[in-house]
Amino acid sequence: MQKQLNVLICDDSVLIRKKLKNILEVCKCHSIEEAEDGIAAIQKAKEMKPDLIFMDIVMPGKDGIEALEEIMNENPALKVVMASSAGTQSHLKQALDLGAYDFIQKPITLEAVTAIIEKIIKEEKRESANV
Repeated sequence: MQKQLNVLICDDSVLIRKKLKNILEVCKCHSIEEAEDGIAAIQKAKEMKPDLIFMDIVMPGKDGIEALEEIMNENPALKVVMASSAGTQSHLKQALDLGAYDFIQKPITLEAVTAIIEKIIKEEKRESANV
């Protein structure tokens, strides 16, 4: 049986959050919460303790890089996938250096999200088999 993931979506665009939520529902994710900026993402990450966060890089208030840094300080094992459109490649290296799990290019597709979720589930199965 596949583990059901609790997922937090953080993006300042309502349309992108809605599209990603629909994709995650197709992927049978268990619980899906939303945050509209980095400040809300930090708070929701503390409250819901998600397995996975999809985090936009460019947002008002606290951007995705600042939120990632705070979230990783709180929970270094958390898997955070940074999402952004073209033109933010310099942010990508910084995000990976701060502990981001992966990166997804916008527009977000079902195939890209499915690949990330499958990778996480395979890693968790491998880890639990080694315990």
